[in-house]
Amino acid sequence: MNISVIYYSKLGHSKKIAQAIADELGVKAQDIRDNPEIKDIESLYVVSGIYGGKSAPDMLEFLKTLDGQQIKQAYLLTSSGGKTTRAAELRAVLTKLGIPVAEEEFTCQGAIFLFGMGHPNKADIQNAIQFVQSVSQ
Repeated sequence: MNISVIYYSKLGHSKKIAQAIADELGVKAQDIRDNPEIKDIESLYVVSGIYGGKSAPDMLEFLKTLDGQQIKQAYLLTSSGGKTTRAAELRAVLTKLGIPVAEEEFTCQGAIFLFGMGHPNKADIQNAIQFVQSVSQ
């Protein structure tokens, strides 16, 4: 099975989640700023933060460059210091490209300023790993 874990992280939260799930899946987490090549992927795990209620523009722009015929299934994992927890913008871009996106999403508390300090914590990381285990069966 060809699996890819990509992430965009401003404060390191998404990187921490991406690295943990990549370790679980036996692959390397790839920062989109390194412009990873995404080809012939059965499962694409997209890890990013929600900033001010919006998906990261850098992640949205990267996703728009993907070839929808090269990816069979996408999964979304996000963290947010605010109230927005669903990755609607990420889902919309992937869907427009013809990439099926799992209905289930993983979301966890992120940290912004003093709110949510310490997140994602060990429990959040373990929950992300459990999410990946459940969707990859």
